[in-house]
Amino acid sequence: MDLSKIREQIDKTDDEILKLFLDRMQLCVDVARYKKENNLPVFQSKREEEILARMSAASPAELACGSEFLFQNIMDISKCLQSKLLTKEEEVDFEPLKEKDIVIACPGTAGSNTEQACHKLFSEKDINFYPDFSDVFTAVDKGEADYGVLPIDNSSAGEVSQTYRLLSKYDFYICKRTDVRIKHCLAAKKGSDIKSIYSHEQALMQCSKFLQEKGVKTYSYQNTALAAKMVSEIEDMTVAAICSPECAKLYNLQIIDDNIADNPDNTTRFICISKKLRIEEKADTISICVSIPNTSGSLYRMLTRFAFYGLNLSKIESAPVPEGFLDIKDDTFDVIFYLDFEGNINNPDINRLLVNLKDEMKYYKFLGNYRHIN
Repeated sequence: MDLSKIREQIDKTDDEILKLFLDRMQLCVDVARYKKENNLPVFQSKREEEILARMSAASPAELACGSEFLFQNIMDISKCLQSKLLTKEEEVDFEPLKEKDIVIACPGTAGSNTEQACHKLFSEKDINFYPDFSDVFTAVDKGEADYGVLPIDNSSAGEVSQTYRLLSKYDFYICKRTDVRIKHCLAAKKGSDIKSIYSHEQALMQCSKFLQEKGVKTYSYQNTALAAKMVSEIEDMTVAAICSPECAKLYNLQIIDDNIADNPDNTTRFICISKKLRIEEKADTISICVSIPNTSGSLYRMLTRFAFYGLNLSKIESAPVPEGFLDIKDDTFDVIFYLDFEGNINNPDINRLLVNLKDEMKYYKFLGNYRHIN
């Protein structure tokens, strides 16, 4: 049989598989109606295990795992369909975004990259600076500020782990997001003999190649702008800072080397946090974090839910299980997963998906529905 004939047979078989798949899904709809009438749960693990074992046993040894994987996917799609039919939407209590007469908490000091992000996110604002990221969360928590703005990840150095840890600790929401192009320079007092360099750990990572060539000691500091301010204020002529060119100018420092980041397109993403859930009408991104069972294929199976609804996942990030929730490690992975995907909470399908995740996952947290500001 030539290749064209084989492909004709494959096409014919695919058509038969599709018809049987659609027949099975219609039967699942009938099952969903029965479960609804009799108040039965969507997921019945014993029934699923029986089907998988039967299909695996009926297959050749070399295809046993493949058959089990195929039918696991079919049943996951079935569960998604049944959940869509059975799950009731949950009303979301939120407030509109407050844009005027606001106070923003920002880590560092004047001239920082986070200050630039604040200017992109809000037109009218008072900015209060705090030494550390945790101080920003505390300020918002105590009502000293309406919002806090912090970096969450970088195109070169990855996640800002401190921000993720604080998001899991506090019951806050993301209400805006933006990107800032980051330019790093090495700045010091004129005539300095540089033997040590201070900056935020993220900036040090983003300039790792430059620093290796310099061969001087590096020290992590709370913030790039605070590092520059510190260098400008002390008498020691052997210290320098990695900061933005604007920051170097602000603190009367000489730029020794410019554009020193490893990646010329170095970009940091910033989020705006609020103690209240605030959602804009045009919000187009949702962030959640969840735990998943420590079983084979569990991450893939969770992602099947998003594929079923045609949702575009823009980010998947893992982080250690938050303090205070260590008990979930008994039957889940040692990490939780942060997910960003496109959508709005007012979409009925998305609302039902989130209700299901909240009900089924041992750890679930809704982090916000917001708009990305270019």
